[in-house]
Amino acid sequence: MPATLSSMTDRVRRHFGDSLSPDDAYLSYHDVRLTKLDIDSIKYDWLTDNAIAFWQEYIEREELKSYPKAQIVLLRPSMAFMLMNTENPKELEDVLPHFDHTTHIFLPVNDNRDVTHGEGGSHWSLLLVSVIDGVAFHYDSMMPSNDREAHNTARKLEMLLGKHLRFIHMDDAPQQENGMDCGVFVCVLMKHLLLKRLLKADSSKKISMSMKEQHINATDGRKTMMKLIDDRRKEGERRRSRSVSPFRPKTASSKSPPRIGEENEKA
Repeated sequence: MPATLSSMTDRVRRHFGDSLSPDDAYLSYHDVRLTKLDIDSIKYDWLTDNAIAFWQEYIEREELKSYPKAQIVLLRPSMAFMLMNTENPKELEDVLPHFDHTTHIFLPVNDNRDVTHGEGGSHWSLLLVSVIDGVAFHYDSMMPSNDREAHNTARKLEMLLGKHLRFIHMDDAPQQENGMDCGVFVCVLMKHLLLKRLLKADSSKKISMSMKEQHINATDGRKTMMKLIDDRRKEGERRRSRSVSPFRPKTASSKSPPRIGEENEKA
């Protein structure tokens, strides 16, 4: 495996929490394991890959399940990073989702170009690709910061899909007021465009992807994310307390984080 691809694969492994110590973990939610660092980023700072991946996992597990016929992919930040930085996207076909029947792809775009630094970069933006229309919409809350990275990602996706994508920079995208809310903007935009536009659309009418006059309150976005996480953490703790063995010493406590996953959905 080429060195750069190996480095990018390591980033994916870190995303799934292979090397985390139990004390660092805050919540295990299906395929995402949130750490205390991720939680701090959601509360006060520039969002980590994992924080955005949790948001995508939540949308897929709890929002998209109401639309079983939807063929929409929320590509994780680690996967989008791999796609943007590989010379030959075809090499990633075994690790990326299959896009044969996909109608739309959401990609968080990061300006990190150092494949040896898994959590690098300083800015997030959102690329929404309409595969069926052959259009890539770019939403940048500090435009045109990620213009080159978004163009590059769209070009790599063209190679993977085998079709041309018309690139549209959305000049009316909501703009952030500081240097750390970009990831929150990506998350809020993603949910709005998915649930309020694509999935609520009238198939007989043209869908507007413009975000003109749409205001994003990043503080409220952070609070919403934290409430989702804390509610699921409490639920995970409740399920764990119900499943504790009566033979386990009362003084013993689990070092693993509260978990929400398919194996305990019916708990």
